[in-house]
Amino acid sequence: MTHSADRTRTALVVVAHHRTDSLTAHTARRAAARLEAAGYRIDLLDLHAEGFDPRMNAADQPDWGNREKPYSDEVHAHMQRVLDADVVVAVFPVYWQSVPAILKGWIDRVWNYGFAYGRSKPRLAGKRMLWLGLAGATGDDPIVQGMQTVLETNLSEGIAYYCGFSRSTVGLLTDVEERPQRVDAEGNLLVGAAVTGAEREAQYADLDRRAGEFVEKFAAEELVAA
Repeated sequence: MTHSADRTRTALVVVAHHRTDSLTAHTARRAAARLEAAGYRIDLLDLHAEGFDPRMNAADQPDWGNREKPYSDEVHAHMQRVLDADVVVAVFPVYWQSVPAILKGWIDRVWNYGFAYGRSKPRLAGKRMLWLGLAGATGDDPIVQGMQTVLETNLSEGIAYYCGFSRSTVGLLTDVEERPQRVDAEGNLLVGAAVTGAEREAQYADLDRRAGEFVEKFAAEELVAA
């Protein structure tokens, strides 16, 4: 993807969490700050704060087979934000090895037929995507490898590449729970003691470091691609 020397690149940072004081929201703000420091203009889209309705409705698809159909006003506005972005960064808690309903609904409604896919030349061709998922699993839990594979298949292959994105990266951030937990061989949930004080602060710092590495690598790749 090429950029004129006098045009500022735009990063659309999409937050999918219902609390502004959550670790997810914190990670999104840190990601946005790192991208801004790398020279991006930031469009921060907090789906809950903006009152986005994830439910598909008839106005969003008045004639599904018509690629030129008029979408709802709300969806048109979100489509424009995606078009204006050079990169899209979604930050979300991992639910059931997938994204929260509000993020899936945003994709369902906005990344619609005729806009994000269904054309010989995708309108989103050449854009780049970073998915930052926060997971409660511990880093050494055997489930993590499978979780990474599922997320990459669903998000990168099933969504981003299908819609013409030139690159899609899934950054899985484990160890985010205050009480470490895992499921044993018999299916029992094992919950450890709460991490507090200096240990918890160190856990936060490590999360910031790992998230920052994903974002900085992503930003550096964009500069090379440009």
